Parts: sequence; structure tokens; C-alpha cells
Amino acid sequence: MSLKEIKELLVLMQEHGLAELEVEKDGLKIRMTKNLGGRAMLVERGADQPMVIPIPLGEPGITAQAKSAKLPAEAADVFAVKSPMVGTFYAAPSPDQPPYASVGQKVKDGDVLCIIEAMKLMNEIKCEMTGTVVEVLLKNGQAVEFDQPLFKVKKD
Repeated sequence: MSLKEIKELLVLMQEHGLAELEVEKDGLKIRMTKNLGGRAMLVERGADQPMVIPIPLGEPGITAQAKSAKLPAEAADVFAVKSPMVGTFYAAPSPDQPPYASVGQKVKDGDVLCIIEAMKLMNEIKCEMTGTVVEVLLKNGQAVEFDQPLFKVKKD
């Protein structure tokens, strides 16, 4: 089982609020369980003894609503909008349309900033504050990891 397939399983667990998932493929059995600390434990069982790997997961119950984190002291009123999932970043609803958010644009709570495609599902990432976009940190079609900053927004 590839790392990409394992990441897809983690996204599936997160999206459906699963606490445990067990999959068997090509003689390899993988069981993932989420513990109370918000981490998943990946247990691989093959011909040898089991191997346990802790894997960070998102916050329990988080959906496609992006969380905002304060950036370092460089600007006390600038926040990073972070990805709530692993997937592919899309700045616009389609290639022939303008981006949802661009530098200098005023945004308000609930405005769509981008789309993240995860397992062929399009997830709208919404802003959680009113402010101005000061930086777009990814290019269209770029892969994005969980908790990776997507935008910098200066709070009004």
C-alpha cells in the first residue's frame, strides 16, 4: 500500500468522523485508530511483526471550514488560513473563471477562498474573519498538506 493510499484513508477517516478503520489489500492488513490526543495510529501487519506509526490528524469534527492561526509577531493582525485536509488546491471554481480570492481583496466571514479537492470531492474553504487578503501562498493545482497555510489575511 502506497503512502498516497494511506493519506487518502486518513482523509476518509477525518471526513466521516471515523475513530477506527481497518483495510486489507494484497495480504497486507492496516488498522488505523484515532486516540484521544487527535492522532491516528497506523498498524501494519505483514509477514513480520506489526509496526505502529503515529500519524497526526486534524481536529475532531473539522470539515471543510479552514481554521485560522495567528502568524508570528511580524504582524499581530495577520492570520494564516490553513488547510483542514490533504488534497489539491484550486484558486477558482474552474480554469476559465477568476480566483475566489486575490491579494488586496476584501473578504468577510463565510466567503469562499478556494477549493481543495480530496478523493474527488470538491471542498470549499471559507474565511472565518473579515479582512484583506495579503498573500496567496499556493499556486493553482498544487498539492496541499493538512494544516498547511493557504492564505494570509489581515484582520480588519
